[in-house]
Amino acid sequence: MRRDYELGIVLHPEVSEENTRALLDRIEQVVANRDGQIVRVNHWGRRRLAYPIEHNRDGVYTFVDMILTPETVIELERVLKVSELVLRHMVKRRDPKAAQKEREAQAAAAAAVTPVAAAKGQPAAVEEDAAVAEEQVPTDEAVAEVPVLSEEELDHVPPAVEETTEV
Repeated sequence: MRRDYELGIVLHPEVSEENTRALLDRIEQVVANRDGQIVRVNHWGRRRLAYPIEHNRDGVYTFVDMILTPETVIELERVLKVSELVLRHMVKRRDPKAAQKEREAQAAAAAAVTPVAAAKGQPAAVEEDAAVAEEQVPTDEAVAEVPVLSEEELDHVPPAVEETTEV
């Protein structure tokens, strides 16, 4: 049974574009060989890590939405564990209803963009690339969806940084 998954990868900050592309090609190869499908690749680029990993303060973030079988996930995790470029990775199963709603919205946007591109005399691929690029940038609406914790819930949250007193 195929399911929707999201793969989050944090790569070493000094990784080259060629090495990143090679790793993504390897992921695509594993997915394709096991009858999976990559829906979208979202490159966030170099960002500050929440905490140091292997003495690195930054990492290159990439997110991949996929449709896979659970067996493919096991193979994908094996490939990512042996890669020296990957600082951290996580495969998460997506909510099927949310994933379906997202696909329908993308299909509707693609259908709406294609006639506009034809009217402008441009190829549809150019318009679709612009629409995809707009989707990849985090918006204020996406940030607004972060849940707000109540005072009672905040009491149970550990501090992000341990406070030390130096004498």
